[in-house]
Amino acid sequence: MMGKKDISWEERVENLQKKAKEIRSEIVKMIYKAQSGHPGGALSAADILTVLYFDILKIDATQPKLISRDRFILSKGHACPVWYACLAKKGFFPVQELSKLRTIGGILQGHPDMKKVPGLDMTTGSLGQGLSAGVGMALGAKLLNLSFKTYVLLGDGELNEGQIWEAAMSAHKFNLNNLIAIIDYNNLQLDGYCHDVMPIEPLKDKWISFGWMVKEIDGHNIFEILNVLEKLKEYQRKSTVVIAHTIKGKGVSFMENKAEWHGKAPNEEEFQLAMQELEGNR
Repeated sequence: MMGKKDISWEERVENLQKKAKEIRSEIVKMIYKAQSGHPGGALSAADILTVLYFDILKIDATQPKLISRDRFILSKGHACPVWYACLAKKGFFPVQELSKLRTIGGILQGHPDMKKVPGLDMTTGSLGQGLSAGVGMALGAKLLNLSFKTYVLLGDGELNEGQIWEAAMSAHKFNLNNLIAIIDYNNLQLDGYCHDVMPIEPLKDKWISFGWMVKEIDGHNIFEILNVLEKLKEYQRKSTVVIAHTIKGKGVSFMENKAEWHGKAPNEEEFQLAMQELEGNR
């Protein structure tokens, strides 16, 4: 099996682009089958999670509790279909489980449960709590002299929660240079545009004022995502936040930039149109 050193940077990017399309297809299939779920934010985060799970994270599906593994927290837990798709494709559980999203007795519920799903490091769903858990994991690594990194994906609407900023202060206080937050900045939340519901700008300046290093990228440009996360593997100065500018519903034209697709399942006609767009040019 070839390692990353055996293939070119261009091949890595191309492979990840193909994998991201796969992940998006699985997201739409899962939510359509369940007739329930949150496609908008799952699709906007698909490129980010694809790069993390299929290139960056030090994880092993055969040893999901390995103490030296990198940790990942999807703080915006309602977007879990993207997380489930990545875990399944990575081999943490059978891909067939994806068709059982939100079913009674199934392991893949509407919000992720670490007691049921192999590969999950944190149960999430109540917004605002993920970064605090990430701070705890990163601090624990320092206290135990372990070298793993902790990554936390946040929603932009989630930044309205005060606990996020308490966690940001704590990360600076404890110099958690092993903690990386990523913001899925699609500028939409349940009730509309972030700048209308509760403005979060100037976002970069806020994080800088809290003592964090800030990077801004196009959250759908695989090269940019891979480039910044690769460099952050070796960064040792302070906690880092990556502001990833994304599009809600990315990949399905009629879902893009539409708040109503925050938490709605496609009907039969919409599903067929979505799959034509996602799989038509494979």
